Amino acid sequence: MWELELWLGKLALSALIGGAIGFERETHGQAAGLRTNILVCVGSCLLMMLSLHMEELHRHLEVDQSVVRLDPARIASYAIASMGFLGAGAIITGRGSVRGLTTAASLWIVTGMGLAVGANYALPSIFAMAISLVILYGFRRIKKVFPRDEYTILILKFDKMDRSLEQIKTILNEYRISIQFINYKVEFPSEAVTYRMRLLSKENKPWGQIVKKIMASKGLKEIAWEEGDVP
Repeated sequence: MWELELWLGKLALSALIGGAIGFERETHGQAAGLRTNILVCVGSCLLMMLSLHMEELHRHLEVDQSVVRLDPARIASYAIASMGFLGAGAIITGRGSVRGLTTAASLWIVTGMGLAVGANYALPSIFAMAISLVILYGFRRIKKVFPRDEYTILILKFDKMDRSLEQIKTILNEYRISIQFINYKVEFPSEAVTYRMRLLSKENKPWGQIVKKIMASKGLKEIAWEEGDVP
């Protein structure tokens, strides 16, 4: 009876650990959130308990009576390897960035914590959960202090070729946004010109204010933004 209570306790603790990590992912708007992390953690805990129990089931067999060979770590190792499928599904690749790596990593570590609980390493699993929550919640604020570089494509269309870009450059320099290169296309016979500029800036720039100032430029007909490739 006590073994059954121990098993149920392990599964409950795994659900709690997976739920704690999943709650953070859920509030962050990730698809792999609360339910996914709970299922992954409980499932990995169950697989670890099964791995350990397989050895107990065949312990009575002697070497000369059976050719059964068991590796208690095999099932657990495949649990880790299978996280590659869920992790790949959580990753989204854009033109200039890859998103979902943190969610994929959280699924991987939740699997490890579930396996650890199943192997009677409850305290290390709880400590790993605490470290993970500090990283997921706390380090998000650090990103605001140390913003990353951001690459964008600014497309401007003017009605005439003689419209100067000096005002645009002044606005960008005011916000410390550097122009890496400028391409242009001229339409005939209207002589409308389209400039395509690759910009390098920090991700915390007030783009709303910047766009309003650019829209006030003389002769500007269209303005568009695109996510730029990371060199």
